[in-house]
Amino acid sequence: MKFSVFQISRKGGREKNEDRMGYCYTRESGLFVLADGMGGHPEGEVAAQLALQTISALYQKEAKPTVSDVTEFLSTSLMAAHHQIIRYASEKGMLDTPRTTLVAALVQGTSATWVHCGDSRLYVVREGELLTRTRDHSYLEQQSNAGVVRLDLINRNILFTCLGSPTKPVFDVTGPVTLQQGDKILLCSDGLWGSLNDIDIVRHLATQPVSSAVPDLVEAALRNGGEHCDNVTVIALEWETPDSFESTRGISTDSIMDGVFASTIQAGVLDTMVEDLDDAAIERSIAEINEAIRRSAARKT
Repeated sequence: MKFSVFQISRKGGREKNEDRMGYCYTRESGLFVLADGMGGHPEGEVAAQLALQTISALYQKEAKPTVSDVTEFLSTSLMAAHHQIIRYASEKGMLDTPRTTLVAALVQGTSATWVHCGDSRLYVVREGELLTRTRDHSYLEQQSNAGVVRLDLINRNILFTCLGSPTKPVFDVTGPVTLQQGDKILLCSDGLWGSLNDIDIVRHLATQPVSSAVPDLVEAALRNGGEHCDNVTVIALEWETPDSFESTRGISTDSIMDGVFASTIQAGVLDTMVEDLDDAAIERSIAEINEAIRRSAARKT
């Protein structure tokens, strides 16, 4: 595989950066992940970091050097990340759970497949045009697709699902999509698309390499967002054939030996993360949190 990749994350006008992103790859497979920890709940940055660490650890375990069932891997690893967040909150005795959105793309062979939960987005641009993008799990986008939306009545930030919520996450898996030379895939938090429209995002990607487009997009989002701008995080890649690769700065996995795993995702101590990943374990953790909330409410009355 040969691809160019660029990633950047800026705090904007917030007190801290709760976004996390990164990528990892083997000789024949690559995983790109972005999570946006949700404000209004505790430790959003922890939820985002747990999501990235869990998925990358499972990827390292499965990609030898390819993932045998991409759709199953993306679905299972997303639920594993959700479980890790729930378990973290349970072990800490937290009355509210850390929460995060997630978007992850797995590129393998000549195709890409992706999963998303919440409103962190993935865009695919081909030959200067928007080929596709994810649809947010928000009430605004849901009703917009139905053609019945009143923009003045709906807050775009209200999501109906995320990782870490005491309900099972809703998520979508898309693909595989066969890649062509020059295709660009962009993953971003809502700090980017909330300040720039799709036309602007596609225009930047269509006219520049990702190493130039991504910084320009982030700076434009920060300017438009003003002093209270949200965290802005982007990771983008350009798919390249061998003939075009030599003229760009990118990554070639051809020289990587089997069994070698490279990653930009910060490692963490997630003990026994691949154990107890079934729905029953998740429900047990949720029940413990709900019981803690019930006891706290009883004490107050």
